[in-house]
Amino acid sequence: MTLTAVHIIGILLTVGLLVAIGLLSGRGVKDARSFAIGGKANSWMVCGIIMGTLVGGQSTIGTAQMAFCYGLSAWWFTIGAALGSAVLGLVYVVPLRRSGCVTLAEIVAKEYGHKAETIGSLLCMMGIFISIVSQVLASSAMLTTLFRMPTLWGSILSVLLIVIFIFFGGIRSAGLGGILKVVLLYVASITSAVIVFGLTGGLDGVWHDLSLLFQQPQVAENNGIADACGLHDRYGNIVGRGVLKDVGSGLSLLLGVLATQTYAQGIWAARGYRQARRGALLSALLVPIIGAACTLVGLYMRGHYITADEQTAILAAGESIPDGIRIINNTAEVFPRFILDCCPPWIGGIVIGTLFVTVLGGGSGLTLGAVTILVHNVVNNIRRPNGKGWGEASRLYRAGIVIIASAALAVSLASHRTLINDLGFLSLGLRATALLLPITTALFMHGQISRQAAITAMIAGTAMMMVAALMKMPTDPIFYGMGAEILIAAGDMMIKNIKRHRV
Repeated sequence: MTLTAVHIIGILLTVGLLVAIGLLSGRGVKDARSFAIGGKANSWMVCGIIMGTLVGGQSTIGTAQMAFCYGLSAWWFTIGAALGSAVLGLVYVVPLRRSGCVTLAEIVAKEYGHKAETIGSLLCMMGIFISIVSQVLASSAMLTTLFRMPTLWGSILSVLLIVIFIFFGGIRSAGLGGILKVVLLYVASITSAVIVFGLTGGLDGVWHDLSLLFQQPQVAENNGIADACGLHDRYGNIVGRGVLKDVGSGLSLLLGVLATQTYAQGIWAARGYRQARRGALLSALLVPIIGAACTLVGLYMRGHYITADEQTAILAAGESIPDGIRIINNTAEVFPRFILDCCPPWIGGIVIGTLFVTVLGGGSGLTLGAVTILVHNVVNNIRRPNGKGWGEASRLYRAGIVIIASAALAVSLASHRTLINDLGFLSLGLRATALLLPITTALFMHGQISRQAAITAMIAGTAMMMVAALMKMPTDPIFYGMGAEILIAAGDMMIKNIKRHRV
């Protein structure tokens, strides 16, 4: 099915509603302290702040894509996000609110100085940049599916739209805007799951269709599946990519949530401790349901669609395409194609509009955050001979936006076949290695880790994680990054204890 007038009307109405409410709910936001109605958010608003960013292109488009490729292990993205929200609510609420700070970088600066703050922010920026790339990939997948445009133009248009969103003001996740986005995404995901059940008759039907497709020799061979046991291990196993790989991916999400400003901001925005805790726990309860629904969509699509590369391999082997099987250009198109082919147009328009606002709004927010770090922590630290900084002139922000957006475009084109959620796992993991250790030790272990050890741990942990990711080392890169940081911190504490006993 192609895009219809009903789809377009649904998209325009949804985007218009979200833009209007987002702008109205963000009118009073002038700084971190006034974020989300100035510290008066109730539990549902806290949930909206957290889930407004946590649930987006990666939790929907990325999860369906990964389920298409690996089955139930796609659920780990939202499982990890839920666990992170739970730990945030149960463990970090009290110390975060008692810290007297309104940013995570401020917590680091108070304990370890501005040098540690700058280094941690810059390292964190790497993770943010990777998230920007994943948002470009998600947006490009939607545009190429809906408008049948080449990947190049889909990526270019995605970056341009993200930049436009920045100058337009973005779509804030505060207050009612965040809640509405969450509700629409939740309804969209659950509706999609209901449609899948209606088309297949239930989970048994989904698995039956999947099994029939993989009786095609070339499809099975391309995916490395030899028999029914292999099919179950790949698609019916929640740790189908390996226990350490999948659990590590979930761990990256858990730790990354604790080290991301947006989610901590939800805690600071709450009216009190109880509202903050309940809001985080509500997020932990609701997020996995969206992941389960999108995983189900991916499994359904795997049973009825093959990629263009698989089509080429089947035809080259002299085999025929099974009846009723459709073709998608690449796996990132799984969720958008499901919306077009399987959802009623009016529902599809609402879903597409919601996803567009979420993905583009998230991309614009991430880009603006990265530019702010670039200007504050890099450019303004370069001193002119007269001792004056370069300032915060608007041209610096515009130049930074162009640089980051151009880099994101180049990287997204080079990695357009990479799984969106793999980038998501890496992004959250890098944020964790950049900031989580100094934040946690500052809040719970005041004075026990030296300033130099904290800085060394941040640099070494992030470097180890990047090396592990680039070299595709066994298990998830988060184990190498956080392992290095823990060893450095533990070693510093041991040296301190030895010196103390000698004295």
